[in-house]
Amino acid sequence: MQHCPIVALESTLITHGFAYPDNLHIALELEHVVRENSAQPATIAILDGKVRVGLTEAEIRLLAQAQNVRKCSTRDLGYVLGLGGHGSTTVAATIFLAARHNIRVMATGGIGGVHRGHPFDVSADLTELARTPITVVCAGPKALLDLELTLEHLETLGVPVIGYQTDTLPAFFARSSRLPVDVRVDTPEEVARIVRARREHALPGGELVCVPIPESEALSEDVAEAAIAEAQRRADAAGVRGAAATPFMLAEIARLTNGASVRANMALLRNNARVAAQIAHALHALPAL
Repeated sequence: MQHCPIVALESTLITHGFAYPDNLHIALELEHVVRENSAQPATIAILDGKVRVGLTEAEIRLLAQAQNVRKCSTRDLGYVLGLGGHGSTTVAATIFLAARHNIRVMATGGIGGVHRGHPFDVSADLTELARTPITVVCAGPKALLDLELTLEHLETLGVPVIGYQTDTLPAFFARSSRLPVDVRVDTPEEVARIVRARREHALPGGELVCVPIPESEALSEDVAEAAIAEAQRRADAAGVRGAAATPFMLAEIARLTNGASVRANMALLRNNARVAAQIAHALHALPAL
């Protein structure tokens, strides 16, 4: 058993999620939030072809300013490891590497899913979550996705969607998508009991814990949806597909909302890190299996 609860953090938000120096500030702030809530942060990345689980501040600073860092989903890990480069980890790659190092909880902003208008474009985040026993805390799938189809895909894969102090799936920038979650819980201890029961009975895969963005920083559903729809229109017009779609659309949404979406993104990241640390602490307090 680990000596202290640990929360895994992705590194793609550093290299592809925010511009410098915002990326540096939020990465260091998330680590601070985890420590403030009695857990140990472990930001994960690949540096010089080596997996690093728990970056130093100097390594985070390096990633925040580095050029040409490969964004790694699970399939990309072998390329960067084999060729000795730098790589930042998406949710899928972070899940995979965290579990291999016996880390049981991860915090992120939003997971990938099924893209709007492109139902065959499905994020590897969902597949990895379906086969890896880890608890992922997020603000729901990224709002620019097709949330209803993403929920259907998660159901098919057998991934439980747990609403944390909510009956509906959070919509990333907005507090609710109005789509129902599988079950509501209100405390970290309730999450821990569900996770413990799933591990005890060897149920496959992990859990998705969805936490609404704090109300003070949330966008209204109408504002968020209007910005997303326009960003999607611009992406389609520019022929942006695949891995390039998410960063393109997030940048467009930021412009359309005069930066409110960026502030919301940072707020939900902090909130998710806090909840993840509390869940990790509650899991750590349970007797070992």
